[in-house]
Amino acid sequence: MRSRTEGMWWGTAIEAPDPAALARFYSALLGWPIGHEEPGTTVLATAPGGPFVVFQQAHGYQPPVWPPVAGRQRTMMHLDIQVGDLDAAVAEAVALGAALAGEQPQEHVRVLLDPAGHPFCLCRDDG
Repeated sequence: MRSRTEGMWWGTAIEAPDPAALARFYSALLGWPIGHEEPGTTVLATAPGGPFVVFQQAHGYQPPVWPPVAGRQRTMMHLDIQVGDLDAAVAEAVALGAALAGEQPQEHVRVLLDPAGHPFCLCRDDG
């Protein structure tokens, strides 16, 4: 029996106080082009026909905290980005507007906060 929701995965949506600015940050960080922009929504295209990351306007936005703190907005999801040179990737992300998180739980991973405060991880490719 076929699922009623069977289909192609399109992407994920990330809330932000300034979706266009956050999309430009990730566009510069990942080298992915902005595929669509309208008031309150900016779409980052991973590849032609591929999945997308949608940045949406969030009024009253409260950034998550890392590490989690009782009673505060938790991280609901985060992006993991595999890199070859961890130190260089961290330096580039910081130059683009990210901040290094105070707690770093793994030697081969760096937790950073994007300009809207969402945690994301740069993971060294040891393969």
